[in-house]
Amino acid sequence: MYGCRVIQKALESIDPDQQMEILKEMEGHVLKCVKDQNGNHVVQKVIERVEPARLQFIIDAFVGHDPSPVYHLSTHPYGCRVIQRVLEHCTEEQKRPHGSPEDRDRIVAQIKGDVLRFAQHKFASNVIEKCLTCGSADHKNALVAEVCGNPADNTTPLLIMMKDQFANYVVQKMLDVADSAHRKRMMLAIKPHIPALRKYNYGKHIIAKLEKYFQKQNNPQAALEYGLANSSPETSIM
Repeated sequence: MYGCRVIQKALESIDPDQQMEILKEMEGHVLKCVKDQNGNHVVQKVIERVEPARLQFIIDAFVGHDPSPVYHLSTHPYGCRVIQRVLEHCTEEQKRPHGSPEDRDRIVAQIKGDVLRFAQHKFASNVIEKCLTCGSADHKNALVAEVCGNPADNTTPLLIMMKDQFANYVVQKMLDVADSAHRKRMMLAIKPHIPALRKYNYGKHIIAKLEKYFQKQNNPQAALEYGLANSSPETSIM
């Protein structure tokens, strides 16, 4: 426990060449460190403090295998933290703060088709939120489109997610980051289910999110059409 703190402090203080000596000791043991109660903090510190161009061995440990361990790590209490740091910092191009497009593509590719399962997981839901924050417009739109499914289908992932203790936060993040067209698609899918959402604690979070959205848009008429609280003078929706 104390040794990991010493290493973290060293990574903050030593020069890049000395950092590389520590990194050499990690090569071949990345996944073991990531899943360790103390080791994961060291890996996070490495990602935060070492030049991204020197971290490819960490990316390779995550995506260089078949099957990829990304799903397992994203649902792991320690691994999910490291995946989030990768999305924030890792890149083959040192000037990119959230990883190269190729790195983000690999991570999102592991999530697509399985958004509902990730979103309902205590730890993996945080990874999806990070993808929505740091991903490209195409990534965000693809994830939103997947959960919306067919609006006529009452079992679409979106409806399940809104009532889930973890997934409802993913839905809220999607409403925050979606472009106008995809946000409207989500809201239209939500609209007929607002009365039912009022019966669920987590569904009420979605209702509160929509109410704040309409207040920010200064659009009380649209709020009324959705069966929500009135706000201030009328303007157009979206």
